[in-house]
Amino acid sequence: MTFDQFSRKQKLFIFLFGLFLTNAIVAEIIGVKIVSIEKSLGFQPLGLLTWWGEKWDLNQTAGALNWPIVFITSDIINDYFGKKGVKFISYTTAVFIAFAFFIIYLATILVPADFWLAVNQDININTAFSLIFRQGLGIIIGSLSAFLVSQIIDATVFEKIKGRTGNKNIWLRATGSTLISQLIDSFLVIGIAFYAFGNWTAGQWMNVSLNNYLYKFFIAILFTPLLYLAHYLIEQYLKKENELS
Repeated sequence: MTFDQFSRKQKLFIFLFGLFLTNAIVAEIIGVKIVSIEKSLGFQPLGLLTWWGEKWDLNQTAGALNWPIVFITSDIINDYFGKKGVKFISYTTAVFIAFAFFIIYLATILVPADFWLAVNQDININTAFSLIFRQGLGIIIGSLSAFLVSQIIDATVFEKIKGRTGNKNIWLRATGSTLISQLIDSFLVIGIAFYAFGNWTAGQWMNVSLNNYLYKFFIAILFTPLLYLAHYLIEQYLKKENELS
């Protein structure tokens, strides 16, 4: 069977799977960096006093940057390929993420070339490379656990809402499933990776997890028009094949 013989729906699945996989792996790799939203925008940290005893600043993982693309793609796949389609991409992506971590780990333990160290003599480039890319076991376990749990919850909630509303109210099933699944994802991944296996305090865990979730919450709402646009374009794309058949 050649690629030209693939149906448009099969090609759509390949494209969505590629989009989902790419963003998931990138998010996992860059997630080790904690960023300050205020300073990135040119402001001083908020420093708000919280009920858990620490100051609240808008710090979050860099991995949250493109994570909304992951759950939006997941919702679109759920709409067109069902819960089984989401489970397939979730389990497969988890395997690829683990494989990516393994290859990256091998790259960090290879002995660097002398000239590479010499041309980057202003910094210890090999140490920097290892610190950036070699994520600890806790981060790997936390990210994969949170990823799989949140994806299954998202698919289940999405399916139940769609079962009650039918094909109407795309925003409700997409946003509703995202808000529930990402609440668990945001707190679980940080809790395992940096609190259980790391040296973070409970307050730091709460701060970063809450910021991650609030970011995903607002992005999920802001992306709702894009979700409708995506559905429209997909329907037009699939419609052309139906007209020819």
